[in-house]
Amino acid sequence: MPSANARIVLTGAGGQFGQTLVACWPDSLLSQYELIPLMRGDLDIADAAAVHSTLDALQPALIINAAAYTAVDKAESEAEAAFAINERGVANLAAASTCPLIHLSTDFVFDGAASTPYAENAATAPLSVYGKSKLAGEKALLAQKPDAMIIRTSWLYSEYGANFVKTMLRLMSERDVLSIVNDQIGSPTSTHSLAAVVCSAASTRLDSAAMPKEPSGIFHWSDGASITWFDFALEIQTQALALGLLKSPCTLKPIPTSEYPTPAARPLYSVMSRARARAEFDCPTNTWQAELKRCLLASS
Repeated sequence: MPSANARIVLTGAGGQFGQTLVACWPDSLLSQYELIPLMRGDLDIADAAAVHSTLDALQPALIINAAAYTAVDKAESEAEAAFAINERGVANLAAASTCPLIHLSTDFVFDGAASTPYAENAATAPLSVYGKSKLAGEKALLAQKPDAMIIRTSWLYSEYGANFVKTMLRLMSERDVLSIVNDQIGSPTSTHSLAAVVCSAASTRLDSAAMPKEPSGIFHWSDGASITWFDFALEIQTQALALGLLKSPCTLKPIPTSEYPTPAARPLYSVMSRARARAEFDCPTNTWQAELKRCLLASS
């Protein structure tokens, strides 16, 4: 069994990634480290005093921060709430921690003006309050803990919580025609594949305890596609019909972003290069279609 001080703290454990990580925590880590999942009710990372007292009590060997304000459109009118968690909350964790920290971030730090996959050192220029708050969190973390790891991801989905896949399944079962944006290009990411990368990063980071500067910095992870939301919806419907999750198809209509206005602007292109993560970590090799199938099977 893990020793009393061999703990890994997971913040944001109630989110879709957090629930996935708890469910698939690998035996290789379980034999050495106890995962301590903390939901917002257990720890509000925006509360600096609570962060300090919690980490002092737990004395973790590693922190995985999945806590975030993720209501992208709501953030446009709730900027203070978004920055409280996504920037100051991250800064609180950095200030209170004496151990390595892995932090999850987003493709929304980019403006979408590129046409080839973004590298980790590509210029950032977020379009939305959400993206700006996440970028501010990255900067706050690296300013205090330059040896931290940041893993940016995109279009995250799972069998848990609210996400594009679950929304599509519901709407496809309710409607005859569905309009889907067809000019935003990105890459879906299953929480299961992201969890595998985070676990590999955790193992690598803990094994590198004597060399605190390696590996560190920013990494990108997605399931490797370069598709539109319309393409994603088509594949969801095709697989859902084959698996019996939908009784009949609905008509999917491609539309431009201009016909689906939202409070927050989205990057029109947010595909990210996975080369650095694949070189450093033991990453899944499944196609994005295979990862989608795994989620749909888990949802059935």
